[in-house]
Amino acid sequence: MTRRPRPSLYISVDVEADGPIPGPYSMLSIGAAVAGRQDAGGYTAADPEAQTFYRELRPISDAFVPEALAVSGLDRDRLAVEGGEPAAVMGEFAAWAAEVADGAQPVMCGYPASYDWTFLYWYLVRFTGASPFGHSGCMDMKTLYATKARLPLRAVAKGTMPRELLSRRRHTHHALDDAIEQAELFSNLMAWPGV
Repeated sequence: MTRRPRPSLYISVDVEADGPIPGPYSMLSIGAAVAGRQDAGGYTAADPEAQTFYRELRPISDAFVPEALAVSGLDRDRLAVEGGEPAAVMGEFAAWAAEVADGAQPVMCGYPASYDWTFLYWYLVRFTGASPFGHSGCMDMKTLYATKARLPLRAVAKGTMPRELLSRRRHTHHALDDAIEQAELFSNLMAWPGV
């Protein structure tokens, strides 16, 4: 008898950080939104505003890239005082991800996932010792689109996608806004048959 795989719960995650890599630089905020669930019957989109997570974090180093910091508009001095302790925030995030997964296997999705996943996975392992996504539970929306559109990955940008795939929400560089926007994009991509 073939065993049915556990369903996947896709969680759109966006982070704002003050540099290119975690460790020397800091994750300043994290936003997440449940995008949808996939089982043997297919993919079911969720309301991306229904189950969300957002926190701002205390910087872990003094180093930062001014241009990266400017993208988020976050104030490092304020976060040094008011930002959440990284271990506490990542513990809250891991507990939230497990709760919303409700028996499914959580999968992080991002656009592009490579940047957000790097910070997310490093912070989870560094500050909690584990990741609810395992070591490879992430899906890149850019790759998903490239595969379905039969395009080289480096030819893909949101501007090359059909308008009906894109969210109508603005990309604000606020981690929760962008996670919700990208959850809508993900659901649209999952429903799109491709070319």
